[in-house]
Amino acid sequence: MSTATTARIAVRDVSRHFTVGRERFTALDRVTLDIADNEFVTLVGPSGCGKTTLLNILAGLDHPTSGDALVGGEPVRGPGPGRGVIFQQYALFPWLTVRGNVEFGLRTAGVGRRERRERAEHFIRLVGLEQFADALPKTLSGGMKQRCAIARAYAVNPSILLMDEPFGALDALTRVRLQEQLLDTWNAERRTVVFVTHDVDEAVFLANRVIVMAARPGRVFATVDVDLPHPRTEQIRLSPEFAALRNRVWQAVHHQ
Repeated sequence: MSTATTARIAVRDVSRHFTVGRERFTALDRVTLDIADNEFVTLVGPSGCGKTTLLNILAGLDHPTSGDALVGGEPVRGPGPGRGVIFQQYALFPWLTVRGNVEFGLRTAGVGRRERRERAEHFIRLVGLEQFADALPKTLSGGMKQRCAIARAYAVNPSILLMDEPFGALDALTRVRLQEQLLDTWNAERRTVVFVTHDVDEAVFLANRVIVMAARPGRVFATVDVDLPHPRTEQIRLSPEFAALRNRVWQAVHHQ
């Protein structure tokens, strides 16, 4: 098939099958999806609907059984520097400071010391960790570790961020604060973002568009456009418009 596409990310009839014992399990069934450049898309749905499997395919960490995942019109064959991945686990190097962690990808890419330091400092400030630049991860809270992981992903200048429930292990207040901070960062440093979550409120608050996945087998069940204004504030979260969108997404998830 032709790989020509106007979408930044294009998923074309992607299926992924796994064999568990003697059983064949379908994680994804003919998923087709387009994501535009600089769009913030959330994937929400019940456990087992293939959200993480789809994200791993886009990251190049897994491969479809059939179909194609395209980035910039080219098939994804493996991980690449243009796609930053942020997991629920912080995945920081414990022996490196915040600055060292943020600089790590730049160092491996051969960026010179001065530019590396300037870029690291910029993104450390962007996520509000400038007072902790010399701190080791063991001294940071969970939310601060995740902010460090976000800064590290942004520092290598990926055009796409793939985020797999990055706030799932955090307490409710920290989660809300990081949602707001992530949107502030996205507004300042636009990227195409695909964000996996189980939380309907989080999915609506963050996204330009919510993709509701259905399970058994995993597939796209519904798409909900989110036309809420930016910046997204607590007032937005309490608005009737937010409630209406949340209800639409919840009904799509609950319907299953």
